[in-house]
Amino acid sequence: MAKATKTIRHALQYPPQSAHSFAEHQALYNRVVAFYFEVIQAHEGILSLKNKEALTALEKLTHATEKSPHPILPLSDIAPDIPAMFRRAAINAALGSARAFFSSLKTWRARKEKHEAKPCKKGKKQQPFRERPPVPPRTWNKSASFYAGLWKERSTHSIMLRVWTGSCWSWLKVGALPRDIPEGYALGSPQLVRKGNRWWLHTPIEKTLEAPAKVVEQIASKETRLCAVDVNLDQHVAVCTVQTVEGTILATSFIGNGTAVSGFRKRLLGRIAHNRSQTGIIAEGEQDNADLWRKIRHVDEHIAHQVSARIVQFAIEQQASILVFEHLGNLRPEKGTYSRRSNLKRAYWMKGRIFTYAKYKAWNASGLITCRVNPRNTSRECHRCHALVIRYNEGEPVEGYTPGAALCLCPQCQMRTHADRNASLRIEQRLRERDQEPLKEKPHARSRRATRGSKDPGVGISQDAEGEGQPSIAQARQGDHANGPGTAQGGLRRMGARPSDMATTLRLHFE
Repeated sequence: MAKATKTIRHALQYPPQSAHSFAEHQALYNRVVAFYFEVIQAHEGILSLKNKEALTALEKLTHATEKSPHPILPLSDIAPDIPAMFRRAAINAALGSARAFFSSLKTWRARKEKHEAKPCKKGKKQQPFRERPPVPPRTWNKSASFYAGLWKERSTHSIMLRVWTGSCWSWLKVGALPRDIPEGYALGSPQLVRKGNRWWLHTPIEKTLEAPAKVVEQIASKETRLCAVDVNLDQHVAVCTVQTVEGTILATSFIGNGTAVSGFRKRLLGRIAHNRSQTGIIAEGEQDNADLWRKIRHVDEHIAHQVSARIVQFAIEQQASILVFEHLGNLRPEKGTYSRRSNLKRAYWMKGRIFTYAKYKAWNASGLITCRVNPRNTSRECHRCHALVIRYNEGEPVEGYTPGAALCLCPQCQMRTHADRNASLRIEQRLRERDQEPLKEKPHARSRRATRGSKDPGVGISQDAEGEGQPSIAQARQGDHANGPGTAQGGLRRMGARPSDMATTLRLHFE
């Protein structure tokens, strides 16, 4: 069995005086977390224990009981009468931070030892190891968790929270915007989260689902359907194609208007560059053009959520069980004007967000697994014969290769289609080439020229994800004329019955 986790976010409704109590509660929580982090630093051996054993050991060191009225490091010096569940929530938070810090420190030490053990070249002096070591957190700003006993009487419109008001522990009743919890999910411990001047309640919910088979096992079945996604910067933000393992193309979806998104972002970046040129100086410690930067971030986040949700909904409608993306981790913006370079950089960031959001939405929606493959030449090779294609725009000479052009032609097999659709088909084939059984036989002898086999690179499967679904909608689909019927590329069609875990369909505001 496997687990899927999402987070329900409620905007709290409370009187103005409650905001001060929430701030005091969070400040106390962070003081206790910092205290336990220092205790762990002084007793590093605790990290070798399991979480439950480490929690018990830390409580013995800090909590006064009848058997041990005088602990070595009393927590009462921080604040008296701290509830047990509040203390344990802080201990678990400190353990997580400590494990992360000491893991990074161990990795840094290993890199340093490797550098120092490396022999230097003849006649040259060894360069010192200049990488700085990780440092413990200097400030703490964790959101306070409410374990069982710190909240009660939860309903669709309100909840009772036990908080530290600055002078005493008190129960506060706060209102929350109603939101239904999906069927089959179990409630976790809520967190009090501060966003600007407002306080929110984040509640994780979890459900158990049947663990899907591994990619290698699924590809071995003829009934498996794969949804390959080509994420772009212009024209369509994403192009999805669903195929069977045998190569039959079932449907294609063109999602989003990447040109409009990029143009909108570039205009805002141009305004920021113009404003900076007018002032000539940026105040230290202040965010310049805060409203414009906020708008850019919100639009990128919104588009990433919308596109990822539409990708997942299209895959579910077509009964696909695997999502396939390219591994695009080494993209770097080209040199140019500030607005052009920054626009490309943020477009690359949005590509990464689309993959991240699609990964956890696919897992939470119906247990779809997501993987990535090597992007090498996926846009340059024909999906039928793997020969190099000609890429061109409509009305231009059909010759050469124009990056970003909309159409492609294979001079060897005369295949004509949309260039991004061809790329998505090659992405799906790249996964089959990597994981299918015939390619895992014993390789040829070195004296013979071997073709690319199962070592064709790719990134491991990702099955664990968390988050919540977002609105989505499918666009046009195009079938492969050589394999079966399909709809026209330019036509729009709304999705039919939506999956139970997906939100109501909405149209992207750039379409």
